[in-house]
Amino acid sequence: MERGPDQAAAVAVPEGAVVVVPVKAFSQAKMRLAPVLSPVERADLARRMATRVLAAARPLPVVVVCDDLEVSRWAQELGARVLAEPGLGLNGAVSTARSLLESEGYQRLIVAHGDLPLVNSLAWLADLDGIVLVPDRHLEGTNVLSIPAGSRFRFAYGPGSFVRHQDEARRTGLPWRVVHDAELAWDVDSPADMAAVAL
Repeated sequence: MERGPDQAAAVAVPEGAVVVVPVKAFSQAKMRLAPVLSPVERADLARRMATRVLAAARPLPVVVVCDDLEVSRWAQELGARVLAEPGLGLNGAVSTARSLLESEGYQRLIVAHGDLPLVNSLAWLADLDGIVLVPDRHLEGTNVLSIPAGSRFRFAYGPGSFVRHQDEARRTGLPWRVVHDAELAWDVDSPADMAAVAL
């Protein structure tokens, strides 16, 4: 499924959707970019990309899941809610956030990685039903997930997560789809990613 260029502007924001953005410590982010960026430059890049992701979530509420005080302060300054989830790893932290947000009455979670330099809007994903998987451009990782909060979808982030998340979507028995979106497919992990995107 391809997203039309005006879909983000046309979508009405439904009630009960929330964007969850896991963000690791900026000082520890993007270590694979060390050959081309200094530690300060890597931290700055990680912060700028994550800031763009939070802006793209508007007008939906945003929850930043982190275990770092600097990230927590940054998120609060941008108006996001912070859930501190130390020591759980990415899958555990997102799962814990999902359980809490479901208990608070949220009906849909959009989980977006914080390193999407081309993203302009995430809210349109809340208008799609069932489980929505947005892979990276290599069809290896899962850059964005949109799921019903009560689906009991089991997160399986890490290398090759797109295949695992497809298997998990089938397991739930819920309707699901894959959305290929150029803005959401591009993440930044390697120096080659830097060369292809003006950041």
